[in-house]
Amino acid sequence: MKINKYIAGFFSTFLFFLMITIGVSSCEEPYTPNTLESEQEYVVEGYVEVGEEANPVFVIVTRSIPFITTISPDQFSKLFVNDAQVTVNDGEKTVSLIPVCLSQIPEDLKREVYAVLGFNPDSTAVDICIYADLFGQVRKKFNNKYDLTVRVGQKTMTASTTVPELVPLKEFRWAEPPGQPIDTMARLWVTLEDPKGVPNFYRYLTAQSDGPLIAPFNSVIDDPIFDGMKFEFPLQKAERRGDGNFDPDTFGLFRRNQPVHIKWCSIDQEHYDFWRTRDSGANRGGPFASYIRISSNIKGGLGIWGGYAVAHYRMTVPPK
Repeated sequence: MKINKYIAGFFSTFLFFLMITIGVSSCEEPYTPNTLESEQEYVVEGYVEVGEEANPVFVIVTRSIPFITTISPDQFSKLFVNDAQVTVNDGEKTVSLIPVCLSQIPEDLKREVYAVLGFNPDSTAVDICIYADLFGQVRKKFNNKYDLTVRVGQKTMTASTTVPELVPLKEFRWAEPPGQPIDTMARLWVTLEDPKGVPNFYRYLTAQSDGPLIAPFNSVIDDPIFDGMKFEFPLQKAERRGDGNFDPDTFGLFRRNQPVHIKWCSIDQEHYDFWRTRDSGANRGGPFASYIRISSNIKGGLGIWGGYAVAHYRMTVPPK
């Protein structure tokens, strides 16, 4: 029995890392970016969440900058477009999103926007403005399509996204880390039951203690090699890029006796393609790395309009 359990555990681990590797490395298109300032475009990034603890719908509109450039805090704030008209159609009605500055919005939404922008929510970041459905007028439901329209002067940008049915995590199990034992750390195993015959795409974020939710280096998973399977795999703790405290011995592990927050999401394929290409580009380092064109579903501009079916899980890592 011990040998069978070991083989099963090894297979689950191998399967999980294989599906991430395939998802990130497949269909990549090397791209050399154009750096002409005269070709500045609008960049739209917005999300609609359905499920428990769902954030309000919000959209950020900015102007692009040349790939090779330097930027000051004053120039950075000028990249944000604060005079756009942003609407969302939920299939029954069209809702105009309200322009609002981050100093005026709820703390949970502020942290979510800062995470999108790569800011530390505890820092004194620029008080930028976004467009949000603060009064909950957009109808939220699974298996629904949401159409976005953004108008800036004479320029119109559109996009559509769907929020699929949520495929939740089923079970959680804490185990000893692989390799040399570390008394203060634990590895999290979760169980997923993937629906058979339907393409499914997933993304997740983690937080520990009072830290913000952040995505792992490879944050999305698709299901071609485990379609219809129920299986257990290790869910890694996300680490912040550029953190000077990186330790390969504890990478992906959770600290014992501390609370853990997991945000698990089901997404559609276009949303998956955006994060797959974005993660792949962000993980390529060094002066000799090839460029990756980030996938976009914004017609008339760049960026992503993405839907999330969300579930939140909170637990405390047990002592050894």
